Amino acid sequence: MKILYFHQHFTTPQGSGGTRSYEFSKELIRCGHEITLVCGSNEMADSGLKNTFHSGYRTGLVDGINIIELELPYSNSDGLVKRSFIFLKYSIYGIILSMKLDYDVVFGTSTPLTASIPGIISKLLRNKRFVFEVRDLWPELPQAMGVIKNPVLLGAMDFLESISYKYSEKCIALAPGIAQGIKRKYPFKKVAIIPNGSDIYTPSTNRQKIDDKFVAVFTGAHGQANGLNAVLDVASFLKKRGVLDVEFQFIGDGKMKPDLIQRAKSEELTNCTFLDPMPKHNLFQYLHENADIGLMVLENIPAFYNGTSPNKFFDYISLGLPVLNNYPGWIADIIELHHCGIAVPPGEPNAFADAIMGMRSNPSENRVMSRNGVDLARHKFDRKLLATQFVNFLVEQ
Repeated sequence: MKILYFHQHFTTPQGSGGTRSYEFSKELIRCGHEITLVCGSNEMADSGLKNTFHSGYRTGLVDGINIIELELPYSNSDGLVKRSFIFLKYSIYGIILSMKLDYDVVFGTSTPLTASIPGIISKLLRNKRFVFEVRDLWPELPQAMGVIKNPVLLGAMDFLESISYKYSEKCIALAPGIAQGIKRKYPFKKVAIIPNGSDIYTPSTNRQKIDDKFVAVFTGAHGQANGLNAVLDVASFLKKRGVLDVEFQFIGDGKMKPDLIQRAKSEELTNCTFLDPMPKHNLFQYLHENADIGLMVLENIPAFYNGTSPNKFFDYISLGLPVLNNYPGWIADIIELHHCGIAVPPGEPNAFADAIMGMRSNPSENRVMSRNGVDLARHKFDRKLLATQFVNFLVEQ
């Protein structure tokens, strides 16, 4: 089967973003399918292509995946208007490619939601199969965050979301709340829940920390949705209590990072360290050698509770890092059910700080949570298992 795969923010493991599409594409190839993947350029991603752009794109074969990378540079720090323009350009180029190329099925994955447009057009004009993967509910999430308030824009996004579900043959949801959102609009739509997964990590070196500090690490985007000021609140609280052996490390980038760094500097939060994004292998090695726990932090917005599938959670448990989570929902439920970390109520820095202190002072319990996390990663969220589910669901008719 020939699959035309649209993922604007695609990256190989050499980039610092999620590698879901890379891993799933490799599994499709292993099963005998042919993949042409269309992506954009992203400052945190690496498509694997090194040749120069000509006429706005470059092509090449990367680990068996036929990549078409459009010269559409994207950054999380860009404003809404600029990002929206890049999203629309990507979908227009995608439509052109979907009219020219030879394929059997279009697979589109959000975000952005506009990644569905080439699939809709190919369904309407070429009667091609279209399967849509939903990573976030739009416009529900940006509306709940207050990022988008214009009723015309919200209405347009709601319309695009509806027709994306309507014209897709079936959908893949990355979280239970996303599946529920799809079913609310189309109750009889076939939907599979396939969350982000864990890349089972085998360390190449033994853990060798350079000091005795207890290190809590957050990885990923530093955006408004991530609510990282909550961590700085805890850092400030612990500093005032005279706790000097707990360090918070933030690895990644995003629009809010300069503000977070400025706040930490102005409040003299010397227990906070900000690091640049890392390629996935380097990140895993760094976390293995330096981190004691992984932080799952989001703004306290109910739409997030069951409507996100954060890569960092699956990375943490694959590394055996106990997880400290500060919002309710399906991830918190998993943490508590499998005892692979601690979930605290949102908006309560005292509870967050107490959990940090408890984890710092109880290494034997941390080892239990670490083993539980690794077992969970291996038996339920192993990327290879999820990739098999993905391939079976995508190709079945």
